[in-house]
Amino acid sequence: MGRRREFTLLFVIAALAIVLAAAAPGYFARENLSDLFLANMPVLVVALGTTLVILTGNIDISVGSVFAICSIVAGVVAKTSGSIALASVAACSVGAALGALNGSLVAYLRMPSIVVTLATMVALRDALRWWTQGAWVQDLPRGFQWFGLPQSAYPIVACVVVIVLQSFTAWIMRNVAAGRAVYATGSNEDAARLAGLGIARVKLAVFVAAGAFTGVAALVNSVRFNQIPSNAGIGLEMKVIAAAIVGGAAVRGGEGSFTGTLLGVVLLGMIGPALTFLGVSAYWERTLQGAIILAAIAVDAIRERRSYHAAIAAGPSAGASGELRAGPA
Repeated sequence: MGRRREFTLLFVIAALAIVLAAAAPGYFARENLSDLFLANMPVLVVALGTTLVILTGNIDISVGSVFAICSIVAGVVAKTSGSIALASVAACSVGAALGALNGSLVAYLRMPSIVVTLATMVALRDALRWWTQGAWVQDLPRGFQWFGLPQSAYPIVACVVVIVLQSFTAWIMRNVAAGRAVYATGSNEDAARLAGLGIARVKLAVFVAAGAFTGVAALVNSVRFNQIPSNAGIGLEMKVIAAAIVGGAAVRGGEGSFTGTLLGVVLLGMIGPALTFLGVSAYWERTLQGAIILAAIAVDAIRERRSYHAAIAAGPSAGASGELRAGPA
């Protein structure tokens, strides 16, 4: 199913690109493409971590609040220490620590991930409002913006960061036992436990990784500006979850790919600017995105039902052989 979903997304993206090339060639201007990439780059990085969580059959809706906290932490540390390296470590460490908080509650107290991350989403956002009193981080050191590089060089650096994270994560999931353990945990937790996998450790690890990815995204996004807002990341959780689902990640866990998540981010990120260039009201953006998400979920539900009936028709042996689902990264 993963490859089929990826080819479908490629076809839809290509079809949309052809329409835009014919009706609004300005869409492919270098400046617009650069703006599109920079606007969706943090969404993609966070979506990689969210995909890991979804693969285990869990969900994390606190990433927007974690993103905001990591952004503020990066700015405050850079402002007080003058070190972009220290700010980078701080942002990633805080993200990983907050991910560990979510992961510990889910993995060891066995609390539902939707409940845990809903609670931390609200608590962290309100704690940040109390800490900052709504103020933005200003007067950042000169070396903070664009990582101290020329503005023209920053998109290249951001692109390298995205490529490295995407490629490394996909390679880990494909070739390392820890990656296969993530798929196995989401596919059939009881079978994975009987096979000797440490289910709690796997769940904790994916939440920590998701938090660290969010910290990276917050840092790389924050250096684009000379001040950091305290309300960053609002609505981010819906964007990343939508991208993962559209990309083929199954909400029940055990299926999904990082290539699919990348294509999901590209497709959903294209819609808003495409409407603007085509002269269509921007109010239709959420409607179209929602329709795409519903279509993806409907396709998954239909496929799951057909697989279930096929397994029933084939007899018990077929069902037993399919207990552990796994997909390529």
